Amino acid sequence: MLRVDHAGEVGAVAIYEGQMWMLRGTPAYQEIVRMRQGEIEHLDTMERLVSTRRARPTLLLPLWRAAGFMLGAGTALLGPQSAMACTVAVETVIGQHYNEQIRHLLKEAPAGGKLPADDAELAAVFKKHRDEELEHLDTGLKWDAEKAPAYDALTQVIKLGCTLAISVVRRI
Repeated sequence: MLRVDHAGEVGAVAIYEGQMWMLRGTPAYQEIVRMRQGEIEHLDTMERLVSTRRARPTLLLPLWRAAGFMLGAGTALLGPQSAMACTVAVETVIGQHYNEQIRHLLKEAPAGGKLPADDAELAAVFKKHRDEELEHLDTGLKWDAEKAPAYDALTQVIKLGCTLAISVVRRI
């Protein structure tokens, strides 16, 4: 779980950095800076957990940084609405992903439903991150993501890419 979440936060920071690079000087820039800061906080948490729980980060981190930056810059090149559509797509998948992880932890709870301390800590982190990611999704919608050119196609492709990325990082 931690390897996937760590890689996702690395990619999320890179996506926002690519968007910031392309949208500097636009009204959306400060909002993207704010969302990036949230992802940096998530990444810091994941790096701490990866270290303390001795999880192995994915070998694909350099690729994730590059791909994230290109996705962010590429969607921002199409305009602020497309950048926000990227946010909506990514955060939709990530919100679902965190929900799956929370459900998995709860399912593994012993009879009586109380999680062991380590799992309770993870569940709390996953819930916090999920809620903050869903706030980013809401922000994207407020910034007219759905008015992006080819919104449905764009978001479906990005969602598919995120889902495939999760699957790959689970293995590598």
